[in-house]
Amino acid sequence: MKDKKELRRAIKAIKQLKSKEEKLGQSISICKQLLSNSIYQEAKNILFYWAMADEVETQTFISDQYQLKSIYLPVIRGEDLDMVLFEGEDKLIPGPKYGIPEPSGERLLDESIIDLVIVPGVAFDSENNRMGRGAGYYDRILNRLPNAKKIALAFDFQMVEEVPTEPHDIRMDSVIFYQ
Repeated sequence: MKDKKELRRAIKAIKQLKSKEEKLGQSISICKQLLSNSIYQEAKNILFYWAMADEVETQTFISDQYQLKSIYLPVIRGEDLDMVLFEGEDKLIPGPKYGIPEPSGERLLDESIIDLVIVPGVAFDSENNRMGRGAGYYDRILNRLPNAKKIALAFDFQMVEEVPTEPHDIRMDSVIFYQ
């Protein structure tokens, strides 16, 4: 089994070989699967992620869905994440750390209303284990949301035989990936 650093490097190398069109095509298929997922259909308050260039594209999905469900996006605050309601692309501002657009509204005070988290990651396995980028943002936020369901979105090449795990890692309820 590869260690986390090796696995991150290997996935990054594969991502760089994939065309923007190929990743967008997979993203559309993955988001269609998400839309028909019963956990997603039943959820009312969803913490989503605004995709970076190398992640499953979520922007179109969020823009199509935010008037049907309450969709929150993470906002970086120091070493942690707050959640802020998404109210349209015109209300986004550049994020301070990675340049990821963030909503400019007030942070969600009652985080317990979040019933689903759509989680990004670098690699996943058939046991629904997830490996992130290594900063721990999602590990910390998922610990604060013990009752929320967790669905990860992944390109086909992000599915690996085994993700190296540590005791603090949180398993996903489901990983939706391009097949």
